[in-house]
Amino acid sequence: MIGHALRNALIPGLTMLGLIVGYTLGGVVIVEYVFGVPGLGSLAIDAVFKRDYAVLQSVVLLISAMFILTTLIVDLLYGVLDPRLRARSTRG
Repeated sequence: MIGHALRNALIPGLTMLGLIVGYTLGGVVIVEYVFGVPGLGSLAIDAVFKRDYAVLQSVVLLISAMFILTTLIVDLLYGVLDPRLRARSTRG
């Protein structure tokens, strides 16, 4: 019972975990700046104030790449948890 029910119950939780990671990556900018923690968020805010567009573009690209990588990992884990969601071969 646990093996069958748990695998099906993990899929919505995995989806929410992926969304939470995305929101955390977006919110890290504000949290780091408010609390004065050095990191990518405070680097991005400092780049905005100094009009350093190359650094800002790099930080946005890095945060976007981390979000895309997280989404890719979540999508790959869907296939591991539920074999029905795996891509099927179309060979005749």
